[in-house]
Amino acid sequence: MGKHFAEIAFTPTVQAEQERLGSAPHYAKVIAAGRDDSLLTAVEAGFIRARDSVYMATVSETGWPYMQHRGGPPGFVQVLDAKTIGFADLTGNRQHISVGNLANNDRVSLFFMDYANRRRLKLLGHARVVRDDPALLARLTPPGAERQAESAVLIEIAGHDWNCPQHITPRFTAEEWAQMAPG
Repeated sequence: MGKHFAEIAFTPTVQAEQERLGSAPHYAKVIAAGRDDSLLTAVEAGFIRARDSVYMATVSETGWPYMQHRGGPPGFVQVLDAKTIGFADLTGNRQHISVGNLANNDRVSLFFMDYANRRRLKLLGHARVVRDDPALLARLTPPGAERQAESAVLIEIAGHDWNCPQHITPRFTAEEWAQMAPG
């Protein structure tokens, strides 16, 4: 586990629960020996580029979490540099809950899932919505997109963590299933 992710996630209340349940000594060692997870390595960047979906949570001004699924062709979430990822916010159901939440609180949590190989990457960051940069919108809009980009969402990474595969049920896309079929 990375140092920054643990420092953000292990609040005093979480640490009290870890103490109560006996995992505090383990996680104290993890934090002390934690790697710098504020930057993406080639491994994380490659994993993100290969994903065709992501789950993104934002926080409303009333404190409620909101989880949204985003999907597109593999690579629709682009790694812009070791500290920043981004994607085009394409016209959708026009509820604008995530971008509305980001106007008040820039904190996000993302889950990138690889169900077939039982891997997931958790990412915490600070997001901002960019509307007035046509070059950025063009860069982030996936090729052949059927909908127009309303804005871009840029996320500065605060920390990331690879999560345990123990409870990930393998699932396969139609393309993955077709590749496994004999013949």
